[in-house]
Amino acid sequence: MNTNKLLYGAAYYDEYLPVDRIETDMEMMKKAGMNLIRIAESTWSTWEPQDGVFDFTHLHRMLTCSKKYGIQVIVGTPTYAVPTWLARKYPDILTETHEGQERYGRRQNMDIAHPMYLKHAERIIRRLMEEVQPYDHVIGFQLDNETKSYDTCSVYAQEKFVACVREQFHDELERLNEAWGLDYWSNRINTWEDFPDVRGTINGSLGAEYQKFQRKLVTDFLAWQSAIVQEYARPEQFITHNFDYDWRGHSFGVQPEVDQWEAAASMTIAGCDIYHPSAQDLTGKEISFGGAIARSLKKGNYLVLETEAQGNHGWLSYPGQLRLQAFSHLANGANCVEYWHWHSIHNAIESYWKGVLSHNLKENATYREACRIGADFAEYGTHLVNLKKHCQAAILLDNESLTALKWFPTGGGLGYNEIFRRLYDALYEINVECDILSAEDDIDLFSQYKFLIVPALYSVSDTMVDALKHYVEAGGVLLATFRTAVADRMLKIYHDDLPHGLTDMFGVTYDQFTDAVRVGLRTHFGNPEANDCVHHWMELLQPDTAETLAFYDHPHWGDHAAITGNRFGQGYAAYLGCYTDIDVVKKLLCFLCEKAGIAREEAVWPLIVKRGTNDLQKEIIYYFNYSEEPQETVYHGADARVLLMGHETPDGKDNASGNSAETPKEILTSIVKDGDRLPLSRWDFLILEEV
Repeated sequence: MNTNKLLYGAAYYDEYLPVDRIETDMEMMKKAGMNLIRIAESTWSTWEPQDGVFDFTHLHRMLTCSKKYGIQVIVGTPTYAVPTWLARKYPDILTETHEGQERYGRRQNMDIAHPMYLKHAERIIRRLMEEVQPYDHVIGFQLDNETKSYDTCSVYAQEKFVACVREQFHDELERLNEAWGLDYWSNRINTWEDFPDVRGTINGSLGAEYQKFQRKLVTDFLAWQSAIVQEYARPEQFITHNFDYDWRGHSFGVQPEVDQWEAAASMTIAGCDIYHPSAQDLTGKEISFGGAIARSLKKGNYLVLETEAQGNHGWLSYPGQLRLQAFSHLANGANCVEYWHWHSIHNAIESYWKGVLSHNLKENATYREACRIGADFAEYGTHLVNLKKHCQAAILLDNESLTALKWFPTGGGLGYNEIFRRLYDALYEINVECDILSAEDDIDLFSQYKFLIVPALYSVSDTMVDALKHYVEAGGVLLATFRTAVADRMLKIYHDDLPHGLTDMFGVTYDQFTDAVRVGLRTHFGNPEANDCVHHWMELLQPDTAETLAFYDHPHWGDHAAITGNRFGQGYAAYLGCYTDIDVVKKLLCFLCEKAGIAREEAVWPLIVKRGTNDLQKEIIYYFNYSEEPQETVYHGADARVLLMGHETPDGKDNASGNSAETPKEILTSIVKDGDRLPLSRWDFLILEEV
């Protein structure tokens, strides 16, 4: 879905403010060039203070005042935090989890399978939609908020699960027992009435299947909400959701609790929440991988519905970084940058997750930089909106393999997302942009890419095995990592040689693996030796037709291959049998990009290059310097003009970053030609547009 302009703004909560300042806030937003607020998703108990008693005073204040100031609105359905009266009336709405029953207090503590929760949620959604219908500046709706199943193991959820299983296995218990291997430890289910509480299972197949079902609960819940909203929405109003990511104190990897690709099917545009380290720790990696996943959900542009302004403790951006971050989102295909949130909260748990304004609600350095961003978006938005990416590489992701590695861990804290991020981050650092594919996507999409990367695809169907072989046979370059093609989609381990069905394509097999302690690599690409660079997991590869790209450097395992490559049909299949340092991975990826015929940028980390095509059918090239030190690269391409640069201000002075303005003033008006030098100051950026 395209938008006609860049959207820029913040979540806004009139109901949280200690004073009446809505006119002041809207004036300040307008001055900052903000054209969007998101409202209403947080406060069910404000809209319905008692059962069947409604009060939309704050809602209408926000809608009326935003319309007066020409600010558009996304309305969120307020179903992710239940009011106290609902929890009192139906105590079992507070869900049962693996840890026991939830207590009232935190958000997202309810059972989304509970019939009375759904009944009351539908009522508040419909009442809210009726209230907002008259306002033509409401441009879209956000369903719920960072929705998950919240590990519901309630009687309602488990009854639905058993019903799904019975349908899946056509009521044939023998097929179920065989598929899940339930003979082990006498776990057989011999009548449906004996189906056990899932919370006690030690069977990975049953446990993983329940987690898959929990993801389906989320898909169904969002589709249910979407259907209600569609009854009221005008054709031009979009429906979205703010998908989030796995969490390591910030956005980190694939969300394990939601199949985002399936859940996004009920929406018109994908949305996401991206939070990341900042200041000295800003890398742009979280913005990039989060954007790549969001872009993949609907195969197009997306909305950043939440990102940090001042944010959590330690996230305060250096001067100039807020602007760098905003354009980093656009460079990955975002059409919206929206901060959580406008004003810092004066009470409760998120008081120090600070918004654009601090607790004194006055202009500050973050606000002044936000004003600069708003002015840039207004002036250059027609050149930057609806950026279309054209990647030659893709990474294939799989929720079920992620779940599998939780049941059958690799050790050393090495999970699926760590493996994914090692590969994604290495690609990012060598400036190879990539798309993200889901294992549930149409396999015909593989052929669009010269290079396909498959991290730890533990769980594979024979259909996927055949698709990967066909991709390589037809000329594709494939890299798979350790723990690929181990088990079927029920996590039952295959009993042929590993990797299942792919030994001829990779030209290698293995039947032993171990922990890596003081193990290096002797490589045939890049530098010949890398000491102590293998960690946590190593498969003792036995090549057949494959060439050995790296041996283990170890007194006992040194005869075994660690990385192999094999010509197969018209293509090439490489297998990475261990978890290794990012520098080794980068060299391997450079080697394979050359095999695939992918031309790489001259620049490497910390100078990052992003490309795409705008609505004017011109190529846009972004250059970002994510470092404290000035960087320089050489431009290669058709003649281009400088559209925008980070540290140069309209009066020719540098911004508040404290840098000296190292980029020559004349570059702003000159044509950049192939071979020209492009210097960037610290934490700087530069945007070129093809002439």
